[in-house]
Amino acid sequence: MNVATAWRTPAVPLALLAAAVLTTSCSSSGDNAAGGRPDASDATTSATPEAPVVKISPAEGSATVSPDKKIVVAAAGGALEDVTVEAGGDEIQGRYNADKTRWISRTPLKPSTDYTVTAKAGATTSTSTFTTAKPERSLQVIDVTPNAKGETLGVGAPIIVTFNQPVTNKATIERTLKIDAEKPVDGAWRWVNDSKVIYRTAKYWPAHQKVTFTAGITGIKAGKGLYGTKDYTANLKIGAKQISKVDTRTHMMYVYKDGKRVQTMRISAGMATTREYTTTSGVHLTMERGNPVRMISPGRKKGDEGYYDVMINHAVRISNSGEYVHAKDNVWAQGRRNVSHGCVNARPDQARWFYDTMQRGDVVEITGTDRQLEWDNGWGYWQMPFSQWKKGSALHDDNA
Repeated sequence: MNVATAWRTPAVPLALLAAAVLTTSCSSSGDNAAGGRPDASDATTSATPEAPVVKISPAEGSATVSPDKKIVVAAAGGALEDVTVEAGGDEIQGRYNADKTRWISRTPLKPSTDYTVTAKAGATTSTSTFTTAKPERSLQVIDVTPNAKGETLGVGAPIIVTFNQPVTNKATIERTLKIDAEKPVDGAWRWVNDSKVIYRTAKYWPAHQKVTFTAGITGIKAGKGLYGTKDYTANLKIGAKQISKVDTRTHMMYVYKDGKRVQTMRISAGMATTREYTTTSGVHLTMERGNPVRMISPGRKKGDEGYYDVMINHAVRISNSGEYVHAKDNVWAQGRRNVSHGCVNARPDQARWFYDTMQRGDVVEITGTDRQLEWDNGWGYWQMPFSQWKKGSALHDDNA
């Protein structure tokens, strides 16, 4: 072997070797682009996110749904973007929770009504159409007094609401009864029986304002099988502050309008020979008027002592026990003696003025007799202290 001719690899500096390694490393990325070994980033595959799931209750196709049931919309995997509930052009309002994954209706449903719920969350849109049940019995407001068309009321006027059915769930129904006054004043409802409730203010209404009464009873359960089926609204107008003061001892009556005396009347009141013929003292309200009004002695028949059957002009009722302010041509007694059967009579021309001027709910304060007007005699509601009056509310314990 000729050792002198053997091939020898020249020595390579370390710096050049490091550069070669770096060059090889960089070229491997180029090899991957050309189909070499895959990069780690290419091994990860992006997953398609799942669409939110939306559940609506009552479910699609539900029938005979109770009107007091809530509509609930829940979303899983995303937030609710929009929820609408329609029924014959009306929309039901509701509220979301903090993260908008749940929506609950805020208002009761109408009985015997088709509803469509539409809810959207991300790419998901869900709907549910259902029908509410027909109630066994329907609750409606059949009368609000005083509330004649175009009527102007006095500052003492109550709001008497009568339902067509006896109410068992009085507190539930009372919460739906709202009073909205331009000049608000404290007041309370009092149930006088199962189908009648009366609103009275703590002090007289401020004069010259509008008052709106609403009964939002639709869908509200008032008793077993009994649901409200129609809301009710009454727009009331309070007029001048008209207060009449009658003193049976001086036989005088003074009428004040907005604090100014506008009429002075000589009167004759009840003769007071019996309780029946004694004019009641206390705060009366004008209730109705008639011209003429037929007045018949109570508890007596023709031929009995004290029997009468007469037609009286320009009569304004102030109680249910037969008391009126009315016309009587007995000027010899007016301003001097009490000779009536319990009414307050005045000179015909002045009685007519009072008749033409009165507003239902005007105040007539009578003093001077030993017979007190009962709080439930006509509209004698001001005879009861307000602290006692409000105890007749079904919400009394709530307000205590």
